[in-house]
Amino acid sequence: MDWRDQGILLTVRRHGESSALIDVFTEEHGRHAGLVRGGGSRRLAPVLQPGAQLDLSWSARLEDHLGTYKAEPLRSRAAVALSGRRALAGLNAVCALLAFALPDREPHPDLYRRSVALLDLLDHADLWPLGYLHWELALLEALGFGLDLSACAVTGTTDGLIYVSPKSGRAVSAQGAGAWADRMLPLPPVMLGEGTAEEAEILTALATTGFFLETKLAPALGNRPLPEARGRYLDVLARPR
Repeated sequence: MDWRDQGILLTVRRHGESSALIDVFTEEHGRHAGLVRGGGSRRLAPVLQPGAQLDLSWSARLEDHLGTYKAEPLRSRAAVALSGRRALAGLNAVCALLAFALPDREPHPDLYRRSVALLDLLDHADLWPLGYLHWELALLEALGFGLDLSACAVTGTTDGLIYVSPKSGRAVSAQGAGAWADRMLPLPPVMLGEGTAEEAEILTALATTGFFLETKLAPALGNRPLPEARGRYLDVLARPR
């Protein structure tokens, strides 16, 4: 069994004296682990950093075996990530959430392309928080927990949408919420592609997406806690520049 693909390196662990176990998100083969012989060497260790874009060749005797990778660097994102605390925290959050949420060996090509595009924006500090919010929405969508923000779940109107139902993940208007308004989640304009996308508003939106990550996605994955890296990114985003 063998294949070749490109992928984003999500995690890396030393294995033995000189090898490394890596988990990679690829376009055609999903999240896929493998062993890199010599991955702990002076030549490869600096290349095998989370967020790196790799050209990968995987081989194994049988399809369900761990298999081994030959990995060649296409793009290192380490320098950009280390250029500031926001970039590093953002990269770590994306890699950690993908490693946490993706099923093993299940392709998600649209999410893969969105993830590559987001990581390639790391050096655009002004654009990245909004891009990250859209990416979290895409992650929920890809894994079956997408939000429906097209119209009010109660009245059907497309105007005055200011809430999200915590139960259904659908938008709700002020009129539709009625006496239940205090139980709703906020739906800031940025989630509808409107407004000026201020960072305070993006943080409010990320609190809403975080609710569904914690109460819908995490229980489906065995009630594991969300990666701490996501919380660290939100903490960094909330600090003054």
